[in-house]
Amino acid sequence: MPYYLIQTAYTPESWAKMIKSPQDRVELVRPAIEAMGGRIEAGYISFGEYDFATIVEFPDNASAAAFSISASSKGGLKAFKTTPLMTMAEAQGAMRKAGESTYAPPK
Repeated sequence: MPYYLIQTAYTPESWAKMIKSPQDRVELVRPAIEAMGGRIEAGYISFGEYDFATIVEFPDNASAAAFSISASSKGGLKAFKTTPLMTMAEAQGAMRKAGESTYAPPK
């Protein structure tokens, strides 16, 4: 299954709720991801532009997009970003395929 990096940023209201009642967001989000055929590999609180980073497997792009749309539509987040990830073996395959490309830049 393809891997995705999901990064989210919480609203101030969401942070206030979690300060009042700390919660393990990985475990609370896990059922929603699994319902779409996905699996959480790891989840981390992060600093900077995004507050949370999760490595997730989904069966396909449509499932990853469906989760993204669902989570974004419910409120509680001010930002949501999904980045498709490739294994090194997949990347090497892409590099070999790129070597066979007939693309030429504009002249």
